[in-house]
Amino acid sequence: MSSPVPPPWSAARVRRLPPVLAVVAVVALLALPVSADGGGGGGGAHPADAVSALVVLYGVLRLVRGRRRPLSRTAAVVLGLPVLGLAVAAMGAVSPGAGVTGLGRYLQVFVLVPAAVLLLVRDRGDVRLLARSMVGLALWQGAVGVHQYATGTGASYQGEQIRAVGTFGPQDVMGMATVVSLGLVCAVGLALGHAPARQRALAAGCALALLVPLALSFSRGAWIATAVTCAAQLLLAGVRRALAVGAAAVAAGVVLVGGFGLGTAMLQERVGSITQVADAPDQSVTDRYTMWEAAVGMWRERPLTGVGLKGFPEHRDGHASLALSSGSETDGAGAGYLRQPLLSPHNMYLLVLAEQGLLGLLALAGSWLALLVLGLSGLRAARRTGRTGTDCGLVACGLLVWQLTDFAYADIGGPSTVLTAVCFGLAAWWALGVGAGSEATGACAEPGAGPGAERGAEPSAGPGAQACRGTGTGVGAEPCRGAGTGVGTQAGSEEVPAR
Repeated sequence: MSSPVPPPWSAARVRRLPPVLAVVAVVALLALPVSADGGGGGGGAHPADAVSALVVLYGVLRLVRGRRRPLSRTAAVVLGLPVLGLAVAAMGAVSPGAGVTGLGRYLQVFVLVPAAVLLLVRDRGDVRLLARSMVGLALWQGAVGVHQYATGTGASYQGEQIRAVGTFGPQDVMGMATVVSLGLVCAVGLALGHAPARQRALAAGCALALLVPLALSFSRGAWIATAVTCAAQLLLAGVRRALAVGAAAVAAGVVLVGGFGLGTAMLQERVGSITQVADAPDQSVTDRYTMWEAAVGMWRERPLTGVGLKGFPEHRDGHASLALSSGSETDGAGAGYLRQPLLSPHNMYLLVLAEQGLLGLLALAGSWLALLVLGLSGLRAARRTGRTGTDCGLVACGLLVWQLTDFAYADIGGPSTVLTAVCFGLAAWWALGVGAGSEATGACAEPGAGPGAERGAEPSAGPGAQACRGTGTGVGAEPCRGAGTGVGTQAGSEEVPAR
């Protein structure tokens, strides 16, 4: 007598769903439109931020229920390193409320959500699912942005409402550019992997399609970060492939600009302004340089601990020159005219230096540098041994390189910041987990393989047991089902399914 088929949403089937779907839900929620009074420039919380907190709670509950060790010693040190500088800077904030708010935001973006992603991603199949969800979000936001440019319903730019901002609104003009750039980086990483040719061609097509909304975002910082990252991905994938793809990209650019006339005068002027920031900078560049000088002045005042979290707006006027304008103007994309105050230096490194001092900068930058070094080392090892899954390494390392490059022109803020946390989580999974050694193929591998695995770690299985790649060998991964791992299991004995 056959057992009854469980209903589609039974508890048993829900438990079999991959945990990474919780992180995918955070990415999907960024497709929702941002209201003018919240989420973006209004300072309200976006639904994706609320769900990211639930993702952290979900990761903790899985650890408690499974009685598993949360993180390896290396992962705990690297991810926990920023907490030291943040705690000191929070105590030096202008008010207790500002200290608590700033501490919570930094912990969310650089510690808690990345740790949750590290724990919930089980294998490279989960990484590919999460990367594809980011590509899908980028395509959606890019499509909205192109429609805004074509119909003149975007944010205001030089008197015309043509700036593509997606669903983020004019208060967060960098939101769509960030999402599209990260999706493009994911698409390039997937296209450079060892997947079937059809999948790689589809990823390459998505990358080419995302170039259009990225250009229409008029975001110079996103352009520079994306160009640097894609060039790094190509070089990491191989010099021959880099030359071939580079030639194809140049040919595509000639066709798009020359054949279809996508290079409008405004776009060409924006591109040309990248090399004119020193000779004849516009007001936005002047404001940025002025705020950078103000941030350096705050650091000189308190070099070790900074002026405290959320302290830049309070100390800005005391260190900024008269060249700083009163604010930036936003208009269009369904919102009315608004003048926003300049509350950050638009440089993450200088913001941390001003508010957290050398202590905070060394802690945060040290954590990021450790992730980058370990990630690149793991990617090089994966290419040298010829293992599959280099696409996941290219995605993870590419997202980290993009963030570290973009931090020279931007800082955290707005709904898209939750994607920054996801990017650091993927980078942590590849660098600190066993990213290069876990694959959803059902093949077996020795426990602890991959970059970041602790030396001398003993497998939880009995003698002669192996860890199954198909069920996730990452940090905190569940034991394999049906892998004959019980105590007393002998070589060659029949495998007993786990209960």
